Amino acid sequence: MRSCGVLMHITSLPSPYGVGTLGKEAYKFADLLAKAGQTYWQILPVGPTGFGDSPYQSYSAFAGNPLLIDIPMLIDEGLLSADDPDLAVMEGTHFADFGQLLAFKKPLLAKAYDAFSHNADDEAVYAFGKFCRKNAWWLDDYALFMSLKTAFKQEMWTLWDDEYRLRDKKALEKYSLENSRDIEFWKFMQFKFFSQYKALKKYANKKGILIYGDMPIYVSADSSDIWASPEMFMLDEDRKPTKVAGCPPDAFSPTGQLWGNPLYDWDHMEKHGYKWWIKRVRHSAKLFDLTRIDHFRGFESFYAIPAENDTAVEGEWLKGPSMKLFNAIKAELGGVKLVAEDLGFLTDEVREMLRAAGYPGMNVLEFAFGGDDSGYLPHNHGKNSVVYIGTHDNETALGWYWGLDKAGKKRVRRYLGLKKNVSEEELVWELIRTAYACTDNICIIQAQDILCLGNEARMNTPSTIGGGNWAWRMEKGAFDAKTVKRLKKLAKTYYRKGE
Repeated sequence: MRSCGVLMHITSLPSPYGVGTLGKEAYKFADLLAKAGQTYWQILPVGPTGFGDSPYQSYSAFAGNPLLIDIPMLIDEGLLSADDPDLAVMEGTHFADFGQLLAFKKPLLAKAYDAFSHNADDEAVYAFGKFCRKNAWWLDDYALFMSLKTAFKQEMWTLWDDEYRLRDKKALEKYSLENSRDIEFWKFMQFKFFSQYKALKKYANKKGILIYGDMPIYVSADSSDIWASPEMFMLDEDRKPTKVAGCPPDAFSPTGQLWGNPLYDWDHMEKHGYKWWIKRVRHSAKLFDLTRIDHFRGFESFYAIPAENDTAVEGEWLKGPSMKLFNAIKAELGGVKLVAEDLGFLTDEVREMLRAAGYPGMNVLEFAFGGDDSGYLPHNHGKNSVVYIGTHDNETALGWYWGLDKAGKKRVRRYLGLKKNVSEEELVWELIRTAYACTDNICIIQAQDILCLGNEARMNTPSTIGGGNWAWRMEKGAFDAKTVKRLKKLAKTYYRKGE
């Protein structure tokens, strides 16, 4: 079935509180997508973000980001007062300032927890207890990890005192007993995140909008996952990484990409039936209607960089689990709906793994106009794939076009059938129309491209920290009736969704 959707992370929604949340504006956006004939709302990973604010570097592969919790909803529940002086509207709301956000929001969430712990009725207390019991397999370690991280002034866990770093049982039991309320506070924030998230997803689904989520292949070095289960990763006896993840040098990055994530010990995971990965995919399937797995080629073989290196120039390719992992997932979970991010350096072995797995791959139009008959050009696409103009890691369509040389711009205009003096808006919308016309079963367009914005609205520049990464936010009212009508017409014209 042909369908279409919009890529915009929840943090990019309008809000007077400095970042998009799971509240009113998210419900409005779901309404707009439904009116625009869309099927998918694609978002980025929703985990709690750490250094650099990247949703791909989370403190947990399973937890939700407390910054996405909607404050007005907590007021409606009676957990906060509308007159609270800490509710002052934040300044500079066009871009998210995550450092300021944490200082603003955590005290409010602490007040909400205090009100809940003293005044919640029996039904709410039961619901919280049920949530904690059901999710104890990841929640207990996560809450303890975050409490300890606070106690150690946000230092990375590898710098903690040995008794906590190495998880001495008696030391952890003593700490948990003495800090039980703080640990429960971290659990409460997860309870509120998942309560609000599930309510939004249920609403969107009723409107015919499916949530298309994202799963990073790796977990952050500073995460409860590695702290709690170091045996699953390539670590030395001191629990420091021996090799880390990244990508080798290419035309876009002469020194490669050094992500720094510890690599999986796939032999260990295989011996244990890939149970951790099965749990992760099951968890994702409950959160999302469709899940994109980032850096899919890393399951066939992955680039391993010595942990002490400063760049990704030196590294080696090591074999991954390939279809052994996906066969285990399918045997346990059946036909989970996944999309493979199959961009970058692909080998015949990677292509064979993707074919055997059967998951849709991706086509990116910004990669198509290099001068040869690229596989990313629309006439070379297949059906079992998702087409984009660009993803969150790319320039916006407009920024990309104006960065092309004269010959590149000419190739784009010629392929699209456009004149030299075409307006910026017409050019971008012709790229959108071309994506809709592609044979790919799913077409996803970034909100920034629908709004015809330049690179000032770019979501992320890979291998960089700061510089506005992850901070772009949509202005209130930007996704207007004209935009909705235009998208709906395209969806109908190209049989991605009719009336």
